[in-house]
Amino acid sequence: MARNGDKTRKAIMDAAETLIMERGYSATSVDQIFPRAGITKGTFFYHFPTKTDLAHALAERYARRDIRQLTDKMAAAETLSDDPAHQLLLFLEQFAEIAEEWTVPYPGCLFASFCYEAGLFEERTMAVMRESILTWRGQIAAKLREAAGRTPPRLAFDADSLADAVTVVFEGAFILSRTLDDARIVSQQLRHLQTYLRLQFGLEQAEVRTAA
Repeated sequence: MARNGDKTRKAIMDAAETLIMERGYSATSVDQIFPRAGITKGTFFYHFPTKTDLAHALAERYARRDIRQLTDKMAAAETLSDDPAHQLLLFLEQFAEIAEEWTVPYPGCLFASFCYEAGLFEERTMAVMRESILTWRGQIAAKLREAAGRTPPRLAFDADSLADAVTVVFEGAFILSRTLDDARIVSQQLRHLQTYLRLQFGLEQAEVRTAA
């Protein structure tokens, strides 16, 4: 029974996330979600008493996926090089290689979608998003400081602010890709960021391809 309940809950969340990414949170109603999930309205409210409860669960799930992407890809980069600056290039390369395979624009970031309508969410949900973003900032900034300690950058930078720029590039590229209907934009923008890091740390010739 518990497994069936988990499966139903996942179906609801998957359907809701897809609709929200297509239409936005406020334009997605419960009445649109439960038929997409293949359940009754009563079943929806059994799992999520309110739409804001659903939003919070979606934010928590997205945050777990987001942090897993960060930690897994950074760990993979660390196995490929012992140079922290090179590790950052390899970290970004993994995302760029994935994005190169897209034939349609990526639907975007759930957090970005929620932030556009921040007034509709409870503080606990906004806190989940802030914590995820700060985790990205913390881990990438730490790697940038490590890189600067090993190889002084050509131009001084603030590590926290530059770490935030990684998030900005991702989010901005998603928006631009969808607006211009061009799936190539995300990988292109990530490579611009790689170029900046190459120039900062003298890694113009460093190999970064990670795909088999």
